Amino acid sequence: MDFDYEFGNKYYNYYYPLGIESTEYEIMAPEQSQSVQPGLEYLMTPRPIFDNPNYVGSGKLKDKVAIITGGDSGLGRAAAVAFTKEGAKVVIPYYNEHKDAEETKDYIESLGGECLLLSGDISDPNFSKEIVYETLNRFGKIDILVNNAGVQYQQDSLECISDEQFDRTMKVNVYGMFYLTREVLPYLNPGSSIINLSSVTTFYGDPQLIDYVTTKGAIVGFTRALARNLALKNIRVNAIAPGFFWTPLQPACWVKEKIPSLGSDAAMARGAMPYELAPTFVFLASDDSSYVTGQVLHNNGGQVMG
Repeated sequence: MDFDYEFGNKYYNYYYPLGIESTEYEIMAPEQSQSVQPGLEYLMTPRPIFDNPNYVGSGKLKDKVAIITGGDSGLGRAAAVAFTKEGAKVVIPYYNEHKDAEETKDYIESLGGECLLLSGDISDPNFSKEIVYETLNRFGKIDILVNNAGVQYQQDSLECISDEQFDRTMKVNVYGMFYLTREVLPYLNPGSSIINLSSVTTFYGDPQLIDYVTTKGAIVGFTRALARNLALKNIRVNAIAPGFFWTPLQPACWVKEKIPSLGSDAAMARGAMPYELAPTFVFLASDDSSYVTGQVLHNNGGQVMG
């Protein structure tokens, strides 16, 4: 499959000089917006870079079966591709982003991997039952669960957050994770791994993402409590708190004027592409992290430290 980007050191297509005290930052993209959540990757300019061609798998996940919610695009797509390179079979539950999902499946199959797509609403507990049933029916086991799916809405104040928005954000980001993890647990064996997606916004409190930050904080608590609960069963539970990565959530959330500056307040003065997070997913999914549980790994370019 042909994707419209060229990998290299200068992988961003646009640069914008800030012009303040001779400071410059590299922008991820020019102004743009989308009107749907959680966003469509095929509409983004430039397209996110989800695969590092220099990344060569070494069988760290050979014959493992991984469920990656929201793996049709963004960070989930990067994880799915990296897992495939490491020998895993992947199951991708997604909402309704059919074109993105088919692109991801085609790409995985071009690498010689296997991919099962399942469309549905992760906030519906019945969909979690379907995911587990279809995964076991196709592959016979589950070794890795990545709770990645989520929505994110920008609002200037708490008063602007409607009951409907708050309910949707909570149900997709928290309830969906809870439902699917509960359904998967009976089938996880010692050595299995659960990876939850929190956010850098949890650790500095983004004032325009109050409900989103609330859910991502809940994910940290869920991760720590479940990690202790499952530790003696040798099932590891960890979280990742990404900074600003160029994924469909960004144009689907922010006003278009904010897009060029996303990530500029990080110490590295830039946002990141999804492929830069892929090795962290592999680390937490594989035996490389056999003594790591209850942790939150921060990949944010130095936006939050400590």
